[in-house]
Amino acid sequence: MKITALALAASVLGGLALGTGAASAAPMGPNGLQAAPAGVTQVRMTHSERMMMKKRMMHKKMMKRRMMKRKMMMNRM
Repeated sequence: MKITALALAASVLGGLALGTGAASAAPMGPNGLQAAPAGVTQVRMTHSERMMMKKRMMHKKMMKRRMMKRKMMMNRM
């Protein structure tokens, strides 16, 4: 527990020292501000697309639970 907290604190402090976020891959401008990528545009999702994403995420979560349950059962033996 202490090791993960220490690693998290180190990564946050490292990110702050560099002046960028931990997941920052965009090039920095001269004044330290990140420029928005020109090729990326936001689009709206339709209701059906949103429902499909939701269904996929639920399925993924269910499979993960099943896998964890099997792992726990195997550890009992």
